[in-house]
Amino acid sequence: MTDLALALALDPRFAELTKELIVMGGSINPQTDDPNLHSRPSANSISGWIRKLPAPSFTRAGRVSSSPTVDISVKTRMEKSLIEQVRKSPTPAAQYVAKYAEANYLWDELAAVAWLDPSIITKSQKLYIDVNVDRGAGYGDTLAWAPGQQPGIGEQLVEVQQDLDKVKFYNEYVELLTRPTPGARNERDRP
Repeated sequence: MTDLALALALDPRFAELTKELIVMGGSINPQTDDPNLHSRPSANSISGWIRKLPAPSFTRAGRVSSSPTVDISVKTRMEKSLIEQVRKSPTPAAQYVAKYAEANYLWDELAAVAWLDPSIITKSQKLYIDVNVDRGAGYGDTLAWAPGQQPGIGEQLVEVQQDLDKVKFYNEYVELLTRPTPGARNERDRP
C-alpha cells in the first residue's frame, strides 16, 4: 500500500491508468484468539500498512476492486507441516521458504493466490471502505459501511473477502512454490 499511496502522491491520475488495484490490509471484524491482533489496534488498521501516508488517497482512487483483510488472513497459517510439504521440492522458491519461513499468518500469500485464482474465495461482501484519518485513538482504522449506509464522502465500494477454501488455497500455494520455474535452471545444473 505504501507504493500505491506514493504513486498517487506523485501522480493523482495513477489509478485512472490501471485496470484495478487490489489492496491488502485493514480489518473489519477478525475472528481470532490471537491476542496480538486485539491488543494492538494499529495491527488491525490500514495505517500500519501504509506508514502514515494519506490513506484516503488510494481508497478513494476509484479502482480498488477487492481486499483481502486481516479478517480472512487469520484463517491461514504457515504451520510446520506446510513448511515440510514445501521442503520436499528442490525448487529455489521452495527451498527459500523451507529455510526461512516461520509459523505465522499467510497475509501476502493469500492475497497473491486469490489474485491468481479468485475461486479460492468462497464468501465475500461488497462494502464501502475508507480509512479514519482523524488524529485520535481511531487513526488508521478501517471504516466500513454496507451499501446505502455510507456517508458519501468519496469512500470506495470494494469486494471484501470473508472466507476461503483452505484446502484449495494450501494446495495451490504448495503447487506454486514447488513447480519448476519455466526457463530456470536448477543450481545443480549450473556449470
